Amino acid sequence: APDPDRYNICYVNGFQSQPQEASLWLDEHPDLLLRDDSGAPLIDPDWPDEYILDISTTSNRAQLTEIVGAWIDGCAASGFQAVEIDNVDTYTRFPDRLTEDQAVDFSRRLAQRAHADGLAIGQKNAAEMLQRRAEVGFDFAVVEQCSEYDECGLFTGEYGDQVYAIEYTQSNFDEGCEQFPQISIVLRDREVTAPGSPTYVREAC
Repeated sequence: APDPDRYNICYVNGFQSQPQEASLWLDEHPDLLLRDDSGAPLIDPDWPDEYILDISTTSNRAQLTEIVGAWIDGCAASGFQAVEIDNVDTYTRFPDRLTEDQAVDFSRRLAQRAHADGLAIGQKNAAEMLQRRAEVGFDFAVVEQCSEYDECGLFTGEYGDQVYAIEYTQSNFDEGCEQFPQISIVLRDREVTAPGSPTYVREAC
């Protein structure tokens, strides 16, 4: 639930399936999953329990906007102030089937839905799309490992201090805090565990 004393950003996996929602897509929307030449649903190479949503056609993007848009509506109804749309860069992992233009169009549709709900919308990672921010309508950026991948400057160049960064190693966190004191950076454990867990890590600068 949103914290009434904080600015709350709602996570939405807009371009892939959440692991626990596989049946939603396989059973109810099988035609909206990206498939290989044999017809099998494709999965993310880094997240093998996430299917890829097929944004390759205008019709699919319209249908997916209604599904994902309902989640965005839910974020607004729950009291969040913003949403971050994850896996905007999925198209870079399937270049033979998806394009940047398709990702931009779908992102724009989701941005319009968020703004209609009175929510701000954040670009999640995807430095490749920074030059198309205005086209989409993103308001801020949530970036993982920008210090590690030397991308913080790219994001601050576009978003100024409206960049919220996450690092997963102490050295990258320390370097980011030193080089980019104008942005919010947190150090977290990769599994993003809760306080009390033996692997819980959280520092901020």
